[in-house]
Amino acid sequence: MNGFHTASEEDIRRGRTTDVYFENTMKIFDAKGVGNEEVVAEFTTTSLPEDGEWAVFTGLDDVISLLEGKPLDLYSIPEGTIFRPRDANGVLTPVMFIEGPYREFCIYETPLLGFICHPSGIATKAARVKKVAGDASVMSFGIRRMHPVIAPSIDRSAYIGGCDTISCIAGAEDVGVEPTGTMPHSLTIVFGSPEEAFKAYDEVLPESVRRIALVDTYHDETLETLMASDAMGENLYGVRVDTPSSRRGDLIKIVQELRWEMKVQGIDATIIASGGMNEYNIPGLKEAGVTAFGVGTSVSNARTVNFAMDIVEMEGKPVAKRGKFSGKKMVYRCTDCLEYKNVLWDTETVPLCDCGEEMIPIFERYLKDGVPTKRTPPASELRERVLEQLERVDAHWLEE
Repeated sequence: MNGFHTASEEDIRRGRTTDVYFENTMKIFDAKGVGNEEVVAEFTTTSLPEDGEWAVFTGLDDVISLLEGKPLDLYSIPEGTIFRPRDANGVLTPVMFIEGPYREFCIYETPLLGFICHPSGIATKAARVKKVAGDASVMSFGIRRMHPVIAPSIDRSAYIGGCDTISCIAGAEDVGVEPTGTMPHSLTIVFGSPEEAFKAYDEVLPESVRRIALVDTYHDETLETLMASDAMGENLYGVRVDTPSSRRGDLIKIVQELRWEMKVQGIDATIIASGGMNEYNIPGLKEAGVTAFGVGTSVSNARTVNFAMDIVEMEGKPVAKRGKFSGKKMVYRCTDCLEYKNVLWDTETVPLCDCGEEMIPIFERYLKDGVPTKRTPPASELRERVLEQLERVDAHWLEE
């Protein structure tokens, strides 16, 4: 282990981040001369966090990287696809399957699941937030709540899920965008006053950095907004209110008051709300006048999608443990309502969606005998894919 108690890429590829029972299983395989059986192992989930009806599949890029060069085939729904855990007939929907000798990927079950469970959870939460935020900008601020070694992965997943900007320097470089942020309370504290901090911010930083003033350090939000306007003038892009619940502030009322006073004073700036933002409280704040949201812990610390890997075929014969559905499958999806149906791989009949529309096969092959047959698109394209699909799913949690 290095000084930060984290695993290296080499540790992952050598199987050192797996659960020990897979290492013990390999020892048994070696002793008994088994494990080379050809299997199909699929990845499914029985339910989604917060009783979700849909989720965003993310993490495929890392799966391909780990399995590349091994005598395996990999099929998957495309990264950035919105999926449902069960199809129209109640059958678990596989998002991905591996085909080949089981011993070639036995010890990788743990990291393979980690590659898709956590990122899919983050992307799903980000998508739920963006669904209700709509045309309001969503800024990902959450990396400080998680271990820094996975900060780039967190922001990549948040961006794919729909966040408009991300704050991690390394994550933004990986995604191919400019990192975006505002200012910390410490800047005002060090300068001793909001006015001096706002002036320094405006004088020092390049024009490409938006002037977003944090307006709740020492004084009332409206008063510090006036200070920011005086200090930055027309350069002021927005003001961020970050009133913690410990001060018992009603953020909706604060925003309503702030929006009114800004109008009266002729201050043309966007209002950014942060601190506990999620898909449940954003609609009310947006109605009150917030036009951008800084979303942190709710996205970075999102509940994972609990995928499981299960063998469903061995040596060409359907097998499955209790509670799973045996057989190699092709997944079909309706292009209109995004409903799913699963059929056995060798079934030629194309199912018809219950809405009457024809369904299309959605599995694609990404590895053939360990050789990549295609790569995942850049994160920007994956994000656009998610945003397009978001228009065809509901914010069902607001209706409950």
